[in-house]
Amino acid sequence: FQLQASGGGLVQPGGSLRLSCAASGYAFEDASIAWFRQAPGKEREGVSCISASGDNTYYRDSVQGRFSISRDNTKNMAYLQMSSLEPGDTAVYYCGTVAFPCWMMITAADSGSMVGSVLGKGTLVTVSS
Repeated sequence: FQLQASGGGLVQPGGSLRLSCAASGYAFEDASIAWFRQAPGKEREGVSCISASGDNTYYRDSVQGRFSISRDNTKNMAYLQMSSLEPGDTAVYYCGTVAFPCWMMITAADSGSMVGSVLGKGTLVTVSS
């Protein structure tokens, strides 16, 4: 089971980007999927998480209302729609499985350490004018 993030790039403040996470292998539909990010010089942090069915979504406070996570289990894909981007959103973004329930990971101080057994290669998002 592998995950690969894509869709990053350079965007101006206030702009939007849509990240994609492609899964290969089996059991995608059985796994909660999260987006993590790591900014230069900072710890990795959990950004958003979606349950296996897609019925439940979770966001860290700083992105609530600006980011939207979704998934399509028929295509083995997950997405992160990012709007109203801020310079503070600049980071490498990763998609991965989680070792804990989504609600627990997203509120944990060390959310970035709660990655499950699979973490894909990241995609760089730069928000700058």
